[in-house]
Parts: sequence; C-alpha cells; structure tokens
Amino acid sequence: MAKALLAVVVVAVAAVLELGLVGANFQDQCDITWEPQNAKMTEGGDHLTLSLVSNSSGCMLRTKKQFIYGSVSTRIQLVKGNSAGTVTTYYTSSIGDKHDEIDFEFLGNSSGLPYTFHTNVFADGVGSREMQFRPWFDPTDGYHNYTIFWNPCMIVWFVDSIPIRVFRNHEKEGVPFPTKRPMYAFSSIWAAEDWATQGGRVKTDWTKAPFVAEYRDIGLNVCECPGSGSGSGSGSGSNSTSGDAEDPACAQRCTTSDHWYAAEGLCQLSDKQLRQMKAVQLGYTIYDYCADAQAKGRPVPPECSMPQY
Repeated sequence: MAKALLAVVVVAVAAVLELGLVGANFQDQCDITWEPQNAKMTEGGDHLTLSLVSNSSGCMLRTKKQFIYGSVSTRIQLVKGNSAGTVTTYYTSSIGDKHDEIDFEFLGNSSGLPYTFHTNVFADGVGSREMQFRPWFDPTDGYHNYTIFWNPCMIVWFVDSIPIRVFRNHEKEGVPFPTKRPMYAFSSIWAAEDWATQGGRVKTDWTKAPFVAEYRDIGLNVCECPGSGSGSGSGSGSNSTSGDAEDPACAQRCTTSDHWYAAEGLCQLSDKQLRQMKAVQLGYTIYDYCADAQAKGRPVPPECSMPQY
C-alpha cells in the first residue's frame, strides 16, 4: 500500500513539474532587471530572448514572486555556435549578504565542443558545492526543460525530467541548507571569458556577438512570500544588498505539511529517478567538489560522507 501511494505521489509531482509550464509566461511573471534593451519577449510573453552584446552588456530577468520551496521550470535553447566565454543561467537566489542560491549555469564552448552544465548551492552565504556535467544531448538544438525542485528535505536539479543531482538537508548535522530566506528565480546571460571556457584559456570571439539564449514558458509552483523585499544583481551569485533578508513568518508557513512539495513521498527520489540520476552521474559528471577535495588532500566537506538520496 505504501509503495502504491508513493507511486501515485511521484506521478502527480511529475505532472506538476510539466503542467506548471502551461499558462505561465515571462511577461506576466517576470521583470527585466538588467540591460532591458537586450531582452525581447514575443508571442504574448511565451517566448523570450536574452542577448549578450559586449563584455559589459548582458541581460537579466527576475520573477516578480519571492518564495520558499516549490519548483521552478523553464525551457531553454542555449547559444548556438561558438559560445566560448559566455554564461547562460537559470537559478534561484535570495537577496542579502548571507544569501541562499540554487544554480544552473551553462558554460559555453568553442564550436563543436560540448557545453558544461554547472550546478551549485549556497546557504547562509556559503557555496563551493559545485558539480559539473557534460550534456548527453545538444542543448543548442531545440528547447530543453530545466527544473529546480526545493523542499524542506532536499534540492533536486532536473534536466528534461531526469534528476542529475540531489543535495539533502543535513542542517541538523551542521550543514547549511536554505530554509528561511525567500528567493526569486532568475535567468541571465553574461560574459565570463576569464574562467568559463576551459579555465579561461579560450576567449570570447566578440565578432560573433550578439550571443542569444532563447526561453519558452516558465513554471512557478512555489510557496509565495509576498512583501519580502526586493533587489537585483548582475549575474548568478552577485545579488547583494545589506542584511540577510530572512522571513521567519513565511518560512514557517511554507514548511507546513499541507503543501504539495511536502508530501511524504517527496523526501527521496523514486527508484526510477534514482536509476536515471546514477546513470547520468556515472556517464557525464566532469567535476564533483567532494571528489576534488579528497583527491587534492583538502578538508572534505562533512555532507560528502552523508547520504544525499
């Protein structure tokens, strides 16, 4: 009976993650907070382009809503051709010095070479929890769905409904986890030729500008925190205003068990999802902060020895 109930919950959540894209659009749900001249919305706000036109002029979009927990999804077609030195992002972040953040960053490459999918999580201003992957498809050929799922138990990064990474809440064991700061969802494109492609060895060919990332649809199935404040930034990891922007009342409200993302079956992956994730991690992981620390003789973060899924 328990397994049958879990299967129903997993199917329902998959439907939520997919159906969340229906009926939502960028025009209604978002603001352009940096270089609005480099953004273009068409089809009534269902289609969005963000352009990088120079080393100092990219673009950023931010949701109107702030939230604690839920899922955020969009479909992206990454920059075609020679995208070396460019970074396209889709992430969530709070505002403030000790900010929380959950990252998808897509690091460009020379023509014919694969993108790098960079993931990270910040909690209480502490990051450096990177994992990187090579895509098993061409992310510049058509649109692919990228979803961040965040609940009190764990964070899951999905690509086309396949989980690629889990970061579990071990706050009780002293590992920071985002639980109390409302986040926005952001999308951006910006220049990072000093580090983004092959450690900065390959620079951006500015004769190919503008570099254009295309988006379709946005899904926000979240616990909203109205009136939690505002702020903006120029790229992933750069949101900073004074204070740490905690909202204890919203955090308490969003942690209760009556929210869809707090269902008992959503504190772990299903057996199918676990098999999918292990296959991706076995075949496509190119960097893991835990393995890197161990290999280089540095202190290994405590969560590396704790179960993540």
